[in-house]
Amino acid sequence: MVRARRREWFDDESFWREFYPFMFPERRFAEAGEEIPKLLRLARPPGRSVLDLCCGPGRFSVPLARRGFRVTGVDRTDFLLGKARAAARTAGVRVEWVKQDMRDFVREDSFDLALSMFTSFGYFDDKGEDLAVLRKVLSSLRAGGVLLMDVMGKERIARIFDSTTSETLPDGTLLVQQHEIFDGFSRLRNEWTLVRGGRAKTFRFHHTLYSGQELLALLQEAGFVSVRLYGSLDGCDYGPEAERLVAVSRKPG
Repeated sequence: MVRARRREWFDDESFWREFYPFMFPERRFAEAGEEIPKLLRLARPPGRSVLDLCCGPGRFSVPLARRGFRVTGVDRTDFLLGKARAAARTAGVRVEWVKQDMRDFVREDSFDLALSMFTSFGYFDDKGEDLAVLRKVLSSLRAGGVLLMDVMGKERIARIFDSTTSETLPDGTLLVQQHEIFDGFSRLRNEWTLVRGGRAKTFRFHHTLYSGQELLALLQEAGFVSVRLYGSLDGCDYGPEAERLVAVSRKPG
């Protein structure tokens, strides 16, 4: 039985609807198709069953299914799952879509590869739930299965941090982002304001920041082995100039 939880920022469906054009422009879908060969080279999964955790609009699920992988996409957001189903229909591929919180999903010994892409990790108020999620992913992998995680590392945040940024869509919609680091440099608080048609709407959310060493230690505590850190899906070392924090780890075989 899944216990009841209080609402958190990601439970607001309107957040995903309003910011979808900013978070998932068409170029991101094209980029995913180019990134899949890279992540497969890094992960070297032992089989063709994939769990796409927090799959969103199917940016990785659909092209993986097109390549012949058996894909299960898990997300808690109806709006994003609707986008994912539409993308799969358009591509003519079959994907199993599951509406469930990542904290609750587990399917014992079922997958060869698990993906957590685009900083889809660390959303919860209780940081201990991040460890619980990783333990469920470990249980869901087959022996020797691989988890590949892609997040914005704390080291890069420290290097590029700007308290206020803005972006304009082709239709004239303005997004103003304000950022604040808090809780001993362990979390990032964001305030995003959309200005459209003379009206402004503001959303606030936050997530946990992980350094390379912190994420490595968390994965090891969850039971993963052979943890390797990279600075991008190209496989470069994770260092001061890294653009992303990519962690590849395995379930003991």
